[in-house]
Amino acid sequence: MVLGAMHGRMGRSAILLTLLTTFSGFINSTHGTWKSSFHANRVNNVEKPSSQPHIIFIMVDDQGFRDVGYHGSEIKTPTLDRLASAGVKLENYYVQPLCSPSRSQLMTGRYQIHTGLQHSIIRPTQPNCLPLENITLPQKLKNAGYSTHMVGKWHLGFYKRGCMPTQRGFDTFFGSLLGTGDYYSHYKCDSPGMCGYDLHEGEEAAWEQDHGIYSTIMYTQKAVKILESHNPNRPLFLYLAYQAVHSPLQVPARYLDRYKSIPNLHRRKYAAMVSCLDEAVRNLTLALKQYGYYDNMVMVYSSDNGGQPMAGGSNWPLRGSKGTYWEGGIRAVGFVHSPLLVKKGTRSRALIHITDWYPTLVMLGEGTLDENQSLDGYDVWEAISEGRPSPRLDILHNIDPIYTKAKNGSWKAGYGIWNTAIRAALRVGDWKLLTGVPGYSDWIPPQTFSTLLLANRWHNERVNWDRGKSIWLFNITADPYERVDLSRRFPHVVKKMLFRLLRYNKTAVPCRYPPKDYRSNPQYNGGVWGPWYTDDDEDEDDNLLLYDLEQMKSWKKGKRRGKFKRKT
Repeated sequence: MVLGAMHGRMGRSAILLTLLTTFSGFINSTHGTWKSSFHANRVNNVEKPSSQPHIIFIMVDDQGFRDVGYHGSEIKTPTLDRLASAGVKLENYYVQPLCSPSRSQLMTGRYQIHTGLQHSIIRPTQPNCLPLENITLPQKLKNAGYSTHMVGKWHLGFYKRGCMPTQRGFDTFFGSLLGTGDYYSHYKCDSPGMCGYDLHEGEEAAWEQDHGIYSTIMYTQKAVKILESHNPNRPLFLYLAYQAVHSPLQVPARYLDRYKSIPNLHRRKYAAMVSCLDEAVRNLTLALKQYGYYDNMVMVYSSDNGGQPMAGGSNWPLRGSKGTYWEGGIRAVGFVHSPLLVKKGTRSRALIHITDWYPTLVMLGEGTLDENQSLDGYDVWEAISEGRPSPRLDILHNIDPIYTKAKNGSWKAGYGIWNTAIRAALRVGDWKLLTGVPGYSDWIPPQTFSTLLLANRWHNERVNWDRGKSIWLFNITADPYERVDLSRRFPHVVKKMLFRLLRYNKTAVPCRYPPKDYRSNPQYNGGVWGPWYTDDDEDEDDNLLLYDLEQMKSWKKGKRRGKFKRKT
């Protein structure tokens, strides 16, 4: 019995041991499976880098064609030279002659005649802004999954809240609304008694963020903070629109010390401002590398218009300056820097216009373009990256129906096709046509060694305007400096281009250039430049637009009835 009992206990022990071993194996097996599954899920849950490239668009203000080292300038720009040399230099790249027009075309991909902003700039006291019916570049990129941030100068209107950058597609905005202002105090007077503060965070005055820092440095610091806080695995669009190097000529002394060899004070200050800008771009590039954006990034660098010799800039050897339709006003410094470029270290002669960035960047960002947008820009990425021919064959530089100051302009001078009193400029292939008054047309060498006042420039090549001209034709490829007018030698080319102008003009919308609204005065808004329209003013705004349309219809009817006869 004792032996049987022992055998019984041993049997039960064996059974228990077997059960424990089996259970332990099950637990280990389950744990191993769970452990493997857990690690697999962790790997799968780690956010993979986006295939969409980060887009960094650097817009600078009033940098002249010659005012970069790789164009032979005495101004030192080692960062810009290095980035451009490792990327693609755009040597047939065009913008508009003024701030607002260039920025409006970047944001919409459309010519000024198609947004109603054909004349001058958007002034701070005008109830005017980039028309709200236009879908902007940041809106398109945001729809494609981008985080969109703007730092710097807006200059596309702010009279009502809907015009503000954060209402036009930007997630964040830090910068100025006006076209210019003090680099340190961010204070701007548009006219006597119309003065106010112009630094904003989002839609409010940035009093607390303002520490009196020079704007080029301040904007770079803000851009770096955005890069630091953003997840580089998610696509980023950063529009960094520097105030530099627009007047007033202000710069920290340490940059000015580098150019003691330049006797001309304006040129010396301007050169120092460009050097500060170059250093800012260097710091931005270092941050792009430090925070993991660089390898999947496309950087575009562009000036918004030509340089202003009155404020130290130089477009030599091009003709004219900022505010003109000569090459010095519209042919810009520009380059693309990116590890994603197929052919790096090249110079591109492809014809490219600032409207082209809209479709190019939207498609690069895997966004979509709508057929009903009627864009004037082209996708030029293959032309830039691979050196292929540009799809662009012409550029409408502008048709300004308000600026008709050419005293000798007439329908007769335009062969009955076009009134040459109207300021217009068109590029088709190698040819460029100008009508009306294109603007100040001297060839102005750099004023490096001149100590004369700006009113008495040094070694100018002056042009006599008493020749009764209101139309010019140049072969820009053969004559990029616009020295040989061919309008009389090739009248058949002139006529063809005038007909092209006429066709463009038939697609133009009414020009938006309202008078000053005294409610814009910052003294009515806590001393700050900002929106002044209220919801009750929206109907009034619609009525003003309807008035413009009725005026245009009345003008067209009068023309058909012969009320407005052609000059002969």
